[in-house]
Amino acid sequence: MAEYKIKDLEVLSGVKAHTIRIWEKRYNLLSPDRTETKIRLYNDEDLVTLLNVCLLYKHGIKISHISNMSFSQLQSKVTEIHGLHNTNDSCEQLILALLTLDECLFRDTLGGLIRHVGLIKTFTEHLIPFLDRIGIMWLVGSINASQEHFISNLIRQKIIAEIDKMPIPVNLQNPVMLFLPEHEWHEISLLFYQFILRDKQLHTVYLGQSLPFDSLLDCIRQLKPCALVTSWLTAVEDNFIENYFKQLKEEVGNTPILAGGYQIKSNSSRLSKWVVEIDTVESLITHFS
Repeated sequence: MAEYKIKDLEVLSGVKAHTIRIWEKRYNLLSPDRTETKIRLYNDEDLVTLLNVCLLYKHGIKISHISNMSFSQLQSKVTEIHGLHNTNDSCEQLILALLTLDECLFRDTLGGLIRHVGLIKTFTEHLIPFLDRIGIMWLVGSINASQEHFISNLIRQKIIAEIDKMPIPVNLQNPVMLFLPEHEWHEISLLFYQFILRDKQLHTVYLGQSLPFDSLLDCIRQLKPCALVTSWLTAVEDNFIENYFKQLKEEVGNTPILAGGYQIKSNSSRLSKWVVEIDTVESLITHFS
């Protein structure tokens, strides 16, 4: 079982630490353990309770009323709220689905968001904040590899399903080629780039995860792409990523290389000679406008 400090709960729930303290003192909503130095320590049950309280509070139910609910009443009301697919509740619902491995809740929440605002806004305004909060949960050890794989694969499946609904562009010459370098398996961002480009009716060739360098070059020679698009999240040795893109640029000449992800951002100044950084959705769209 993970342990959270009050600042962790603030980040994960969006409720200010000061407010959490007030709710504890006045309404006894949470009962954290304390260290010898009086620092509050919360567990997974506290986090789930707080997320449920947030959902009800956002729907106009007073804290004084929530505090008088039994556990079964709280769960019943939260289940009712889940059915409303309110976009303002998305992050709490997605985190609850992660903690409880609730595929129905996750898919219903994600599907509702996509129907309401579209995939691009769902990704930028809801999934990215959700993934940022998951990062905090990794740091405190509250989620394990199976939970991360569970959520990642559901997101991956949904983006693929949305791409599959789109027509293949008529112009098949000089496509945009999307790939992940060898040893890189984090595919969600690249799939999102694929969706954006297909949404702009650009022909793309999607090569997927962990593509060997020689195979990438073979495909480039065969298809003569107008641009390469990639993403890089996995940490590598300091000079490896620089040497990779330097060598790739020497091979492709004037063909632009666009890349996003944490490792690209962290090494942006070193890679600027060879790579166009994808730092926003707009930067990707603008390049192909």
